[in-house]
Amino acid sequence: MLEKSEIRFLPIGERRLAYEVRGDGPPLVAPAWWISHLELDWRNPGVRRFWEGVADGYTLIRYDRLGAGMSDRDVRQLDRSLDSEVATLRALVDELGLDRVSLIGGSSGSCTATAFAAAFPDRVERLVLYGSYPHGEELTAPGVGDAIVAAVRAHWGLGSRMLSDIFLGSAEAGEHEVFARLQRESASADTAAELLSLVYGFDVRAHLPRVRRPATVVHRRDDRAVPYRLGREVAAAIPGAKFIPLQGQSHFPWHGDVDSVIRACRQGLNPDQTAEPDAGHEAVLLSLREREILGCVAHGLGDREIAEHLQLSPHTVHRHVANIRRKLGATSRTAAVAQAARLGLV
Repeated sequence: MLEKSEIRFLPIGERRLAYEVRGDGPPLVAPAWWISHLELDWRNPGVRRFWEGVADGYTLIRYDRLGAGMSDRDVRQLDRSLDSEVATLRALVDELGLDRVSLIGGSSGSCTATAFAAAFPDRVERLVLYGSYPHGEELTAPGVGDAIVAAVRAHWGLGSRMLSDIFLGSAEAGEHEVFARLQRESASADTAAELLSLVYGFDVRAHLPRVRRPATVVHRRDDRAVPYRLGREVAAAIPGAKFIPLQGQSHFPWHGDVDSVIRACRQGLNPDQTAEPDAGHEAVLLSLREREILGCVAHGLGDREIAEHLQLSPHTVHRHVANIRRKLGATSRTAAVAQAARLGLV
């Protein structure tokens, strides 16, 4: 479980960008999606499950785009371009004093992540893209994107329900209603329409061949919002990128088979940390920090001794040990070490 975090604010010109930092470990930054709301998103069990699974062992950094969520809502005379999105991401990384980060870019956030990785390769450790695309004009048939934007601007209630149908597919009616309401609470109709236009305008085709960091592209085969072929094009254009296709139609990774998306993203972030599964067992995914703590447990160290050795709080060590036991299906520390040894993790 990622530790609770307070919302913080970063001045961007005359406006303030809302962001949060959760967890402990190497930094993992998630560029903003189309619209979001840091506080309201986290109340969704699926969202929490996804981020807690993907970012376990990392310091997760998320933020709301200017004009949406908990960021300043005043968007008058605001520069809306891919360059400005990259500049915002860079400003946040600089504010936190991070020399090098891993990026997990989902949907339109994949464009920001890709452009940042191409421009600043020395500041990127690994790149994971989910539901990505090279050019926004390919997301819909000609004229359809403009019609969707116009519908959102004209009637945000109907527009939010239409977008929910596109993003969530065959989800339960209650989930559609919850997401439609979340959209309306995250941005005004004009801002939502403006940001949707931005999404349709993103073009990273020239950036993709310039990405020189290890990259993994994850995409659901029947994604209703971003066609599968676009994810394949992204992977094919990035030198050495790995492509992981998944089943499912929901665009959001926290809907449908969440665990398969978590495993794929973790594989991209930790390609050397995925244990091969024994017959009849799921693969056990342990973060670098968890493996480090597991090694200390194997040597007979208690929580306080491990905390002193690794310069962590006892609470953080206790939480990691609990996660290790849960992942290994062990009822005690001794059983966890024995199971880890059998799987070749220690």
